[in-house]
Amino acid sequence: MSEQVWADYEEELISQAQYPDLEDQHDLLMPQPAWLAQGYVREIALRDGITIKVDHYKMRDRWEQANPEGEEAVRFHCHLSGDHLDARTEVGNLEYSLYGSGITPKQTMICSGQFPIVEVTIEMEPEVLTAFVGRQGELPSEFQHLIGSTSQPSYARVGSLSPTMQRVLWQILRCPYQGMTKRMYLESKALEVAALMLEQEREAQQGRRLTIALKPDEVDRIHLAREILLRNLEQPPSLMELARQVGLNDNSLKRGFKQVFGQPVFAYLLDYRMEQAQQLLMAGELKVGEVMQRVGFRSRKYFAEAFRKRFGVNPKDYLNPKNSR
Repeated sequence: MSEQVWADYEEELISQAQYPDLEDQHDLLMPQPAWLAQGYVREIALRDGITIKVDHYKMRDRWEQANPEGEEAVRFHCHLSGDHLDARTEVGNLEYSLYGSGITPKQTMICSGQFPIVEVTIEMEPEVLTAFVGRQGELPSEFQHLIGSTSQPSYARVGSLSPTMQRVLWQILRCPYQGMTKRMYLESKALEVAALMLEQEREAQQGRRLTIALKPDEVDRIHLAREILLRNLEQPPSLMELARQVGLNDNSLKRGFKQVFGQPVFAYLLDYRMEQAQQLLMAGELKVGEVMQRVGFRSRKYFAEAFRKRFGVNPKDYLNPKNSR
């Protein structure tokens, strides 16, 4: 899509805008045109300077979009499902991109169309962010780079959505309220997502990644351990066997795996299984029992309990009820 086609597309969206909440004129739902995707884009302008945007659709094909240079607010862009690649970031399923305010370069954005698009973006004007430090204060040094100028490209960093972030994002998508209470609820959730992401940004800026230095060879072996785990979802090796396969002792593997990936070995494996189950259910091509087996669960009860604990819903109710058997 060229810049002109993109401009025409945005006009088409706005011309077909609907009001899903009759008590809120600032809540717009815009169905995607059939030639591009099946689903919708929703935009909810909250108090001045804070907007929530929701993308929820399935692309008909791979999508390339030409974007002109522009000026942006601070953006907390979250991918529950879907991917995009541009000049600054490559974001996949269950990842986010944090963008500072300032100039975004002229670039092409690419979406593979492989996964359904389920994204939540929180846009915040710089003055809203700085208001949280008080009248005469200034942003902590870890966040000052998020307020850019018109003379330099804006900041961008990609990170992983934590389970807590994912739960809050699904609460935004499934907001049960209307009118004023909806707006209050959504603003509180938007600020919660922003706070969680900013705390990760603080850690990234302070460099608190590894508390114990690992040798390059150890890091390579730990990455190999992860590959072995993910290749054997149905019958993963024990910790002792995994350590033997990669040439580490079990204590070194346990310690190093948590340092590199932020979780113990089998907590990471469980999260990965849940993420894969989520994507397979969203794709709508397999029944719940088939998904359970694909990601390595033998007990339907345990699978349902783990899925419900992670996502707050039963697998059979997750986006595609027709595939519940």
